[in-house]
Amino acid sequence: MNTLHNELKKEFQLERMILFSDAVFAIAITLLIIEIKIPELHDNVSDRALINALGHLVPKFVGFIVSFLFIGLYWTIHHRMFGYVTNYDKGLLRLNLFFLFFIVLMPFSTGFYSEYAGPELYRKELKVPMTFYVLNFAIAGFFIYLLWRHIGNPAKKLAEPPIDEGILKMAKLRSLLVPVIFLTMLLVAYLWTVAVAVYVPLLIPPILNSIRKRLKKKYPNAEHA
Repeated sequence: MNTLHNELKKEFQLERMILFSDAVFAIAITLLIIEIKIPELHDNVSDRALINALGHLVPKFVGFIVSFLFIGLYWTIHHRMFGYVTNYDKGLLRLNLFFLFFIVLMPFSTGFYSEYAGPELYRKELKVPMTFYVLNFAIAGFFIYLLWRHIGNPAKKLAEPPIDEGILKMAKLRSLLVPVIFLTMLLVAYLWTVAVAVYVPLLIPPILNSIRKRLKKKYPNAEHA
């Protein structure tokens, strides 16, 4: 009876952590749109004036869409990751909390970056907004890697049965890819130009596809990661 009680308690505590994480993701992804303010025109209001006002918001909408996709991606990975988790420890709680900190920060970093984005502002080579934005996403991705590493450690006994080696390797490599590409984006901005750096994240899909194909040869289950 005591064993059953402990198992139910463990399951309940694990469910609390997952529900809390889902709530943080939901709030963060909703707050993204709050950063985009409705244009206010008090004089000479017309369709043309409204279209021009919306045009000025294009960088903000681009930032919103990109961040929405990445937060959605991080949520998907987090959801898949915790599908393997059957137990928890203090290390997992701490890592998950640190990861969520950077998820909560994303609406601000997105708004800050979007405020100073666009062709005209890129010509001014403003690097601080991009640096803040890039480091936010890179560190969040790095914590995803640390979570996979912690959960996948057989000694921790957090996943029963243990995660397949191929799936774990693919998950770790994929979680490191985003931080590496985003930091490369920052490197291009500082060593070359911000206008070119903004396109660096487009490298993520082809590189990810290449990694998946290479791992699949050695680990057939890697494609299920």
